Amino acid sequence: MTGGRAVAVVILLAAAAHPALAGDAVHGKQLAEQYCSRCHVVGDYNKFGGIGSTPSFNAIKYLDDWRDRFQTFFLRNPHPAFVRVEGYKPPTNLPPSATPVPLKPADVTDILAFVETLEKR
Repeated sequence: MTGGRAVAVVILLAAAAHPALAGDAVHGKQLAEQYCSRCHVVGDYNKFGGIGSTPSFNAIKYLDDWRDRFQTFFLRNPHPAFVRVEGYKPPTNLPPSATPVPLKPADVTDILAFVETLEKR
């Protein structure tokens, strides 16, 4: 198992085993607005923002595996090039290709908790 997958498994197990660790949706919303809205439309925060080829958070919720996608987003391209999750070794020693997004494993859980509150659109 790669380092990134191991971090994802730990996050999933922690959230499942400890409901108190299920995530802070308010903090997740703040993180999504601060970092994710650079590329994605995030709820009602930036309805006309984002990059046209990047799916909105609400649209991703239509996918059957949307929870998995949000729990492991930092492993999915293009995120590994600039997202830095504490305890996870970046896939390359090269500098990030965009302004880095520094997160803790709990932040990933918080972002998922926020996305849980969004409607499918």
